[in-house]
Amino acid sequence: MHPDIHLTLHHTRAAELRDQASTPLTRAPKDALRIRLGWTLVELGLRLATRPGTAAPRPLTAH
Repeated sequence: MHPDIHLTLHHTRAAELRDQASTPLTRAPKDALRIRLGWTLVELGLRLATRPGTAAPRPLTAH
């Protein structure tokens, strides 16, 4: 692809992303609550999975 075309496409996509970012999201409160709860559960799961003091996995032994 010619560099000038690539640069033009980049500027076009950047403008589209700026337009999308400036548009406020209009979601129902129920959806917002569901999304927030989902991310909270993900965070909780990650904290449980990476708790300090958890035992390291045992190395596999050759049979």
